[in-house]
Amino acid sequence: MPLPEEAELIRIFIGESDRHAGKPLYEAIVQAARRRGMAGATVTKGIMGFGAHSRMHTATILRLSEDLPIIVEIVDRTDRIEAFLPELDAMVKEGLVTVENVRVFAYRVDGKSLKESQK
Repeated sequence: MPLPEEAELIRIFIGESDRHAGKPLYEAIVQAARRRGMAGATVTKGIMGFGAHSRMHTATILRLSEDLPIIVEIVDRTDRIEAFLPELDAMVKEGLVTVENVRVFAYRVDGKSLKESQK
């Protein structure tokens, strides 16, 4: 699916231990986005952070992993992002969700833009 030059980015800040329907929340979010046919999603694990509770989450030698921060990013057309927000809202019980406008420079597969690869 080609992306327009003007799109939106959802950025979801959650914890590694957050869960939804018995599975890690980040996994549930990515699977929901995939079911909807969204352009793509990326999950990144942070090495340190804190949120609304001001509790420090860090990966150190002494504390190998204490609910490390997770960021899920999804870029797609504005209408598809807006349609996904209610489902996302029901899934994320604690965390931060941001939506911002982005300019898509390239969206490629096998060295070709998605528009070219669909010909």
